[in-house]
Amino acid sequence: MSRTLITSALPYINGIKHLGNLVGSQLPSDVYARYCRAIGHEVMYICATDEHGTPAELAAAKAGKDVADFCAEMHDVQAELARGFRLSFDHYGRSSSQRNHTLTQHFAGRLADAGMIEEVSEKQVYSNADGRYLPDRYIEGECPNCGYDGARGDQCENCTKQLEPTDLINPRSAISGSTDLEVRETKHLYLRQSKLRDKLDAWIDTKSDWPVLTTSIAKKWLHDGDGLQDRGITRDLDWGVPVKRGDAEWGGMEGKVFYVWFDAPIEYIAATAEWADANGKTDADWERWWRTDKGADDVNYVQFMGKDNVPFHTLSFPATIMGSGEPWKLVDYIKSFNYLNYDGGQFSTSKGRGVFMNEALDILPSDYWRWWLMTHVPEGSDSEFTWDSFQQGVNKDLADVLGNFVSRITKFCRAKFGEEVPAGGEYGAAELDVIATITARLKSYETNMAAMEMRKATGDLRAIWVAGNEYLQSAAPWTVFKENPDAAATSVRFALNLIPLYAALSEPFIPDAAKTMADAMNVDIAWPTDVSVALNALPAGHAFNVPDVMFAKISDDQRDEMQARFAGQNA
Repeated sequence: MSRTLITSALPYINGIKHLGNLVGSQLPSDVYARYCRAIGHEVMYICATDEHGTPAELAAAKAGKDVADFCAEMHDVQAELARGFRLSFDHYGRSSSQRNHTLTQHFAGRLADAGMIEEVSEKQVYSNADGRYLPDRYIEGECPNCGYDGARGDQCENCTKQLEPTDLINPRSAISGSTDLEVRETKHLYLRQSKLRDKLDAWIDTKSDWPVLTTSIAKKWLHDGDGLQDRGITRDLDWGVPVKRGDAEWGGMEGKVFYVWFDAPIEYIAATAEWADANGKTDADWERWWRTDKGADDVNYVQFMGKDNVPFHTLSFPATIMGSGEPWKLVDYIKSFNYLNYDGGQFSTSKGRGVFMNEALDILPSDYWRWWLMTHVPEGSDSEFTWDSFQQGVNKDLADVLGNFVSRITKFCRAKFGEEVPAGGEYGAAELDVIATITARLKSYETNMAAMEMRKATGDLRAIWVAGNEYLQSAAPWTVFKENPDAAATSVRFALNLIPLYAALSEPFIPDAAKTMADAMNVDIAWPTDVSVALNALPAGHAFNVPDVMFAKISDDQRDEMQARFAGQNA
């Protein structure tokens, strides 16, 4: 049995995530995890809320709550939304957990012992108006590289160049907007990742199968300008993992915490340990996924993330693991995504622009969103959500193709043969042609899923649905029944056998609909190993139920109403 470790980039704790966040990591990772389980892999699928840093403090203050209480509440909210979208995490952890505190401090101690951490006296921006040091993400200004005015003190989102706060032109506080800033002396710890540049470069060169988006961003950070730079891993904040060297205090670092980018990826490991704790497992049970000296050599580790997270996962987190000198598992494949834009603009958590996960579930069931998002997942380039496209995707694919097929054949069978599979005769040329067509498409589907080519896989799946519709339209058992009930029964039996097959193949993308189909046919969902066998699985006399309407169409009025409801968020 193959073992697959899957991690999704951690959603930040400061608010409910929008559909762009969802399709940028969590949803495609869930589709892949479901597929891997379906074909028999042992899967460990991990995610968590990313809870440290200034944004959490500010969001808590805005809500009038203690930051720890705020994070606990928001974790529960995000976990519930994940369940609402049927995200099948084996564990949904918290970066504020004791496990992550301990592991982060452990890595820091190992890195320090290896000479990979340096204490640096540096100048840091202090906001007189805010009465605090400003972490780099809370300083905004003009990018010296491309001129973008919304660049942050750590990175320009426009050109992705790594920055320092003092690089920005006309800097201002992102908290208050004040330009009354001054530079003060303070001491911080830096990860000397530049020492590993050649090793990281060589390691990335071995990943010839990675998406171009992933490797191009990594190589840019490695070689542009002066190349990979050392990076600060501590901040002057109250909320976070206290700076320690393993179990020992770190002199001169009192009152400081580790920078959120440093501890957040470590939470992938910590969350797996949290899974073990929550399920009565031992350390050996989670270490077999993460330590190559404990059995993780045969694990295939896949990460999913938006392109803005690529530098930290291709360089900084691997530098942490390599620099520790311990046998931790490195990622095997990084699936990165471009951005999903919203109706002529951009999704934005901070600006409340776009459809957010809670609002989406208030409007329509999760399968509607899952299907459209995965048919438009921004793999090769940015994609855009529009209400017209969403309506068409739901109506044409889900309602007209899949839902209509299931409804037509089950209702017809009930009317003419009752709620059980009729006998009929042997399959003929028409049925064998469909088996051949679906067999070829299934091979393509499995190839694309294995390669994490999600949009191509949705095209294969839709084509498999269409094959059933075309067969049913051509066989026309409602017409044939009048002259040849036995031939009609054969067509009906074949078509009914397609429903469990559709349930299995559809489950990674639309799990609720898959369960509806399987329940209606009184079968368990099982991935097909042979299409011909699968399409003979329901024998004559097998009982079934006619399901309710699986997908209600979105009317033009409903589309217009939804578009108007969210128009203000696109301003």
